[in-house]
Amino acid sequence: MAEVDGADGAKTEKLGYLGLGMMGFPMTRRLINAGYDVTVWNRSAGKAAALVEAGARLAAQPCDVDAGVNIIFMCLTDAAAVELVVFGHDGLATVSGQGKLVVDFSSIHPDAARSIAARLKAKNGMGWIDAPVSGGTKGAEEGTLAVMAGGDAADIEKVRSIILAMARRLTHMGPTGAGQTTKLCNQVIVGCAMAVLAEAARLAVNAGIDANKLPEALAGGFADSIPLQLFVPRMVQAKHSPPAGHIATMLKDLDTVIDVARDTSSPVPMSALAAQLFRLAKAARGADADALEIYKLSARQTG
Repeated sequence: MAEVDGADGAKTEKLGYLGLGMMGFPMTRRLINAGYDVTVWNRSAGKAAALVEAGARLAAQPCDVDAGVNIIFMCLTDAAAVELVVFGHDGLATVSGQGKLVVDFSSIHPDAARSIAARLKAKNGMGWIDAPVSGGTKGAEEGTLAVMAGGDAADIEKVRSIILAMARRLTHMGPTGAGQTTKLCNQVIVGCAMAVLAEAARLAVNAGIDANKLPEALAGGFADSIPLQLFVPRMVQAKHSPPAGHIATMLKDLDTVIDVARDTSSPVPMSALAAQLFRLAKAARGADADALEIYKLSARQTG
């Protein structure tokens, strides 16, 4: 499955991409810009218009993406969406899959990843890599994502160069499900960081100092981090478009952390507290609000 450039510089490997949301759209655009022949599908076909204009082909159903394609990428909302796209009446499981490979960038429960992979393999022989990502929409647009992968080592090497057209780093973490488990570790850090940064920023504001200067003041110290530099100004200035991620998505991931922690007897008190804060944020701000609106939970009431 090694890729070879054609005479005009275009890549000869034909790819599919399912799911053109906040992450899928910019990731697909990077594949097109890199010269790949990409067939796309999205539940709302209108979201594919700009990609089709850029050279992608639009499939009417998920199974239609399979035609002439050996590698299918996808990035979907949750395990239910993945299940439907794979095993629905027009899903990937309905076509011949021998020698083909699905790379799932979605963030789902490790058990769901293992179950879907095994059932799809038994159904039509299609392989599976769970490859959730970190880096947000900014990383997707700039190609700086970190990808953590679970699956067969040989399969991962087959897709490494293609994934690195969309990401800065691809790390093989182990067998199927290992990528999803690694993403949960990532979400422990990111979810708790959002909650703690909101707390620090609110303290600064309430104490009368300019919270916008926190990233500059703390740069290079032990408290410095990419989340500090990116999230605090957006929290304080109420910049929520595009969102860093939806509240519902962060809550889903933290609830999955708690579920896996229960199964593995792992204490996760900080993650459990962060999950409850995001649950409050969901009730107060809405499921589709920017996760950084957790900062608004501690705003002083006026009037």
